[in-house]
Amino acid sequence: MYCEGKFREYLDDLSAKKPAPGGGSAAAAVGAMGVGLLSMVANFTIGKDKYKNVEPQIQEILSSSERLRTELQKLIDEDIVVYQKLSAAYKMPKEKEEEKRARSKAIQAALKNAMAVPLAICRNLFEATKLCEPLLESGNVNLVSDVGVAAEFIAAGFTSALLNVEINLSGVKDSELIANTREELAHKEKQIQAMREKVIEGTKEKI
Repeated sequence: MYCEGKFREYLDDLSAKKPAPGGGSAAAAVGAMGVGLLSMVANFTIGKDKYKNVEPQIQEILSSSERLRTELQKLIDEDIVVYQKLSAAYKMPKEKEEEKRARSKAIQAALKNAMAVPLAICRNLFEATKLCEPLLESGNVNLVSDVGVAAEFIAAGFTSALLNVEINLSGVKDSELIANTREELAHKEKQIQAMREKVIEGTKEKI
């Protein structure tokens, strides 16, 4: 089964005394699972006579969810790569003034790259939230609980990625970038939490 292969290897690495994978990669994984559940519900809706009238809409949802899942799966590994580059920047020599300047410049660049990955996770999951409510309303009612689980995973993935954005921003010296990023994510966070509450309540009503 899955826990005897690569998935188990990933979980073992996640729990080991290793710097990566860490929270950012896990956030992408959680988000990808949430979006994957949306695709599953869509797949179990398409082709059913009962849902023939909404099939075009569900096809669009499936296309979007699969695109987002693919992006999130890439980000699981990308977060590991950018962390390794950030770690290498911190290990650069810093005895001479030239070395200090080079190290500082490299760290700033690496921090921005490291921040960009969880930011991309947040943006992808924000797009995924737009699929939850229409799928709850029009998707296969036998899988309504899976839509609720998806909403929880998407919201959790977003919050987790947001924390990783913040930990990298804490070392960034670009005040404009910091302000713009926080403003964007504060707006998205409110909308995602509102979506989560609405979908969870809707799921409970349909169960």
